[in-house]
Amino acid sequence: MGGLVVLVGGYVNFASRLALNEATAPRTDAIVVVTGGAQRVGDAIGLLHADRGSRLLISGVNERTGREELAKLNPKAREALACCVDLDYRARNTIGNAIETRRWVRQHGFRSLLLVTSNYHMPRTMLEFNHAMPGVRIVPYPVVTDQVDVTAWWKDWHTIRLLVPEYAKYLVANLRSLVEDDPETSRLSVIIGGRKPVSPKSGDQIGPEHEKRSRALGQDRGA
Repeated sequence: MGGLVVLVGGYVNFASRLALNEATAPRTDAIVVVTGGAQRVGDAIGLLHADRGSRLLISGVNERTGREELAKLNPKAREALACCVDLDYRARNTIGNAIETRRWVRQHGFRSLLLVTSNYHMPRTMLEFNHAMPGVRIVPYPVVTDQVDVTAWWKDWHTIRLLVPEYAKYLVANLRSLVEDDPETSRLSVIIGGRKPVSPKSGDQIGPEHEKRSRALGQDRGA
C-alpha cells in the first residue's frame, strides 16, 4: 500500500511540474530536436533562424523523409536545410536520440545544446541526454501543443493516458541510469525497447538520398 502511495504521489508531482517548465532560448552552440511531432521541428527551425545555435540536428527522422519533404512542410527553412541542418535516421527511440546526438556533438565539438521536444517528453529526454553527455550543458526548450493540456491534466482522460506511461518510462530510465554508465553499451535498453536503440546501418545508408544513390548506381550498372 505504501509503495502505491509513493508511485501515485510521484506521478502527481511529475505531471504537475510539467506545467511549470517554461521555454527559454538562450544562445547555445547548437540545437537538437527529437522527432515525434511536426510542431517540434518547426519550432527548432525557428530557433535556428533566430540564431539560438549555429547548427541543428533533427534526430529520429523517418527513413522515407528527406530534406525536400521537410522543406515542403517548412517552406521558410529551405535555405537552412541546405546549409545548417543535419538529419539523423539511425535513432529508434529516446535512448537512441541521446546516443546519436552525442556522436554529433563530439564530431562538431559543441559544448552546449538547446534541446527541443514536447513538454511531456522533456523530463525523460533531459534525463537520457544528461546521462549520455554529462560534460555538455543542455538547455530544455519544451514545446506546448493544444492536444495535450498539462496545466489541467487531471481533467483530461487523453492527457492522463499519455502521461501515465510517460511517467513509467521516466522511472525506468532513472533506474537504468543508476546501474549503467553508457547508454551505447546498455543491455537494459535493448530489453526495454525490444531492439537496439540505434540502427546498425551507417547514417549514409539510410534515407531518401541513399535510395537515390542506389537507384542511380543500379542504372549505371545496367547501362
